[in-house]
Amino acid sequence: MMNNATVFTEFSLSGLKDITTKNRVILFSLTLLCYSVILLVNVALIMTIILDEKLHKPMYIFLCNLCINSLYGTAAFYPKFLFDILSDTHVISYIGCLLQVFIIYSYASCDFSVLTVMAYDRYVAICRPLEYHSVMTRHRVAFLVGFSRLVPLLCQAIVVTMTSKLTLCGSQIEKLYCDNWSILKLSCNSTTANNIVGFIVIFFYLGHNLFTMCSYVQLVKCALQSREGRKKFLQTCVPHLLCLLNATVALLFDLMYARYGSASVTQSVKNFMAVQFLMIPPILNPVVYGLKLTQVRYSLLNLCRCNKQVKGLN
Repeated sequence: MMNNATVFTEFSLSGLKDITTKNRVILFSLTLLCYSVILLVNVALIMTIILDEKLHKPMYIFLCNLCINSLYGTAAFYPKFLFDILSDTHVISYIGCLLQVFIIYSYASCDFSVLTVMAYDRYVAICRPLEYHSVMTRHRVAFLVGFSRLVPLLCQAIVVTMTSKLTLCGSQIEKLYCDNWSILKLSCNSTTANNIVGFIVIFFYLGHNLFTMCSYVQLVKCALQSREGRKKFLQTCVPHLLCLLNATVALLFDLMYARYGSASVTQSVKNFMAVQFLMIPPILNPVVYGLKLTQVRYSLLNLCRCNKQVKGLN
């Protein structure tokens, strides 16, 4: 097999191989609209939290981190994808491919980390309200933000470094973007070590979900004991659960399809399955929190009113 090995400097992305001229315009317009909405809702929520001092609290800081992460992850996909839609050749450099893998999957991992940290914050707020300010200090919040950002980066750095050492026998990736599993399938050598590390990372972040579920068992028990607890649970925990469920289903859909997907599935279905975690969570998360969290909603509306008043005075 080693005789077929070649040093590749770029990969071909075949996800758009069946696109027609008519579909190209429609797809470009819809993709641009989707990315514009992602930028708008996430930047709006980030700016609202930054500008309103009332929102300088742990829960909103974590929410801001979640929105920043959405901008980070989608930036690795949408600009390149928009360019590919208008281009007749869909290629990406070897280094660019590895960078795309690193950013997209560190974004996905970071989403789980941030949602887990937010679950811990809600657990302390509802189950240990008298200790909340002594537990969620500035230093603790800074540590949790750092944990939710740096650990995913470290995990994906290990995965991508191991992938970069593989000798490849092909350069055709059957997706709209680069992902680690697609590169592993091109390897001339055994990828057992890569698969083991990959599954360890997956189970590590599924462990985050398990921790979150355990936290919510305690949250429900505490919330049922008082009217104030139930109110706080409905206001802050329901949107968190929706976002966690959304992120989990979307990413598992992509991971399981990448490894076990059927070749008989149409290309359009494959494409949707591949990009949904880059499309649905970045839009849904800020919208859910922006609509459900009363303080965020009021702050956002006040910010819009102030901008209108300033424009009126000018």
